[in-house]
Amino acid sequence: MNMQNNTILSIRNLNLAFISDNIERQVLFDIDLDLKKNEILGVVGESGSGKSVTSLSILGLLPGKTTKIASGKVLYEGKDLLEAHEKELQSIRGNEISMIFQEPMSSLNPSMRCGKQVLEILQLHKKLSARDAKREVLSLFEKVKLPDIHRAYKAYPHELSGGQKQRVMIAMAIACKPNILIADEPTTALDVTVQKEIIKLLKSLQLEYQMSILFISHDLALVSEIADQVAVMYQGKVIEQDTAENIFHHPKQEYTKALLKAKPSLGQRPRRLPTIQDVLDERATEMELITQKERQEQHKKLYSHPPILEVINIEKEFISNSGLFKKKHFKAVDQVSFKLYEGETLGLVGESGCGKSTLGNLILNLEHADKGKVLYKGKDLTKLSSSEIRKLRKDIQLIFQDPFASLNPRMTVGAAIMEPMIAHQLYTNNIQRKDKAIELLHNVGLGKDHYNRYPHEFSGGQRQRIGIARTIALEPKMIICDESVSALDISVQAQVLNLLNDLKENYGFTYIFISHDLAVVKYMADQLLVMHKGKIVERGDADNVYNNPEKEYTQKLISAIPKGI
Repeated sequence: MNMQNNTILSIRNLNLAFISDNIERQVLFDIDLDLKKNEILGVVGESGSGKSVTSLSILGLLPGKTTKIASGKVLYEGKDLLEAHEKELQSIRGNEISMIFQEPMSSLNPSMRCGKQVLEILQLHKKLSARDAKREVLSLFEKVKLPDIHRAYKAYPHELSGGQKQRVMIAMAIACKPNILIADEPTTALDVTVQKEIIKLLKSLQLEYQMSILFISHDLALVSEIADQVAVMYQGKVIEQDTAENIFHHPKQEYTKALLKAKPSLGQRPRRLPTIQDVLDERATEMELITQKERQEQHKKLYSHPPILEVINIEKEFISNSGLFKKKHFKAVDQVSFKLYEGETLGLVGESGCGKSTLGNLILNLEHADKGKVLYKGKDLTKLSSSEIRKLRKDIQLIFQDPFASLNPRMTVGAAIMEPMIAHQLYTNNIQRKDKAIELLHNVGLGKDHYNRYPHEFSGGQRQRIGIARTIALEPKMIICDESVSALDISVQAQVLNLLNDLKENYGFTYIFISHDLAVVKYMADQLLVMHKGKIVERGDADNVYNNPEKEYTQKLISAIPKGI
């Protein structure tokens, strides 16, 4: 078959700029992409590489007043969509070319029942009767494997889990049996097991409907599980496009090689993760590995001292209203016990809703335990007065998942780092505190010139560094890292994980590292706790738990990690 006839979507020479305060900033440079019929094309790259801008430009979804397309064509079945009128685009959107967005909660209407939202799409494009449309929606919900289709039909988005909301979005996207499905980071915020299910679902739907899928992600391992062809984007350019096999096993570009190396390896334990810059500067070849013998000696030393923290049979139950006059008791943390030693990184892994964050909150006394003890240096934290808890805050700190939400947007970065020092009356005056804040910025890889800037002026990775600087301003003994790298690109994640290990080395920190990403936890942790439905179901040396999981749940978590690379 002629290759040209087999191409359903073709982007040619696309140059695009954003306009702000009459200044043009070019974000896409000569983009060329081909999506063939019945094919999955993966587009990979870091945040800011131009992946989402490219996908939004296909359906004319970028703001007209602030977007300038200097040149290029987006040919769908030979027709240039950039020249199409709005009415024409409306008949194509959702009907012939459909889109699944990264964050289902912001894409679904919170005040409308899920079934009604899918029903609307069908009534807009398919002229079905209300009864037939409802039957079709229920059939779609069954197709996307929602557990209780009638409940999902009547539910509001907030009543469904993240994975279920994403399934509703997929049902909406495939409702009109489109020719092309654009999936923009559709699994980023999901647990590894849910992610695996969604990938499997998209593959099966693609085969059933003979669709073409443009699958956008910053996770290379994930793209390797689903894509036939892969395009790699970097700084607004497509730098490499080839079969998935060639991209992942024989990459030509140094940047692609760097992206592949930045993910924590499940087989080896390097002293430092190679960052993209390391690989580009050819420093990654010198990466040192931690030997098994060295690790055993470290552990022997670590565990020869008494624990800094001991959690004994801690429990926490929540009560939710599950209907008129009905109350549902839900045990978020159920008889959890473990010990944490000074200088150790204890990994805590499990899916969303397993109780990881609640456990972290109980240790920090942000939630009150129903039963059990939390002994910090022999003192029971559950019995402390509020003034004693306040003093303790200095010793036990938290790094949040979303640094932007935890930083005051109206406060400069310098002021945000100084704030905890003022609250705990550290140092004699603000001149000393400012000097300390600048020193901390240097310690996390930022500089003096960042001191007077505001949070919105930084990238996600930089904001996470600022959050870390603020956390370590009090020189705590123990830090709880709650999903602190889960929202970061693979290369930024490598930088932040290296930084956390450097700080541990320099300051002697003790970490509880909470994440749903088992590959990251395995790399960081000495000991590993696996949590499921409020209980610790497996524990042991991180390497042993990964290599020889005893429990079925742990095996399921490990088997769900994308290993296509």
